[in-house]
Amino acid sequence: MYFTEKQLRIMQFIQQFRAERGISPTLEEIAENFGVTKITIYEHINQLERKGALKREKFRARSIELLVPVEEMHDRFSMPLLGRLRGDAPLETTDQARDFSLTELFPLGKNCFALQVDGDAMKKDHITHGDLVIVEKRDHVNDGEAVVVHLENGKTTIKRYYRSDKGACLKSTNGSEEEIYHDEPRIQGVVIGVVRRYE
Repeated sequence: MYFTEKQLRIMQFIQQFRAERGISPTLEEIAENFGVTKITIYEHINQLERKGALKREKFRARSIELLVPVEEMHDRFSMPLLGRLRGDAPLETTDQARDFSLTELFPLGKNCFALQVDGDAMKKDHITHGDLVIVEKRDHVNDGEAVVVHLENGKTTIKRYYRSDKGACLKSTNGSEEEIYHDEPRIQGVVIGVVRRYE
């Protein structure tokens, strides 16, 4: 059975919510966590119910129940993690091999999305043209973090964020662009991962 990344994250949230509080979340609570409307969550829940991943009782706010642990649903997105590769050294294998799940790129309980990079403004951070960046939506930003920011000219870009006397300083890392200063930049989120595929 195929589950989208968003469906897996919703099921992860439901499972964690039940484990921590002993009750299921309401549709409103799920929607608030992911920053979407209740209708959007309602549609996802309906799809998951049709796929047999969960069940619920009509007209009961906290009746959502997962029928399969989320960990078992990760199998489709997992592969063996065999060891550590260091330069020209022999492969450093481990006796305690584990599966690496691609869903680890989307931290549990966090509101994340992906964007494809166009250009090489952040190439010194190993973020290059065609990469997918994993972005976490959040209000606070720490100095030096890579952020997705909406600029006044209508463009959206990735820059390093720094606080300064002139306001927020936004820097690229390839050295070809000038620093941008802004009092209140419109931060869309913080980059927490990069995915690259080689053809």
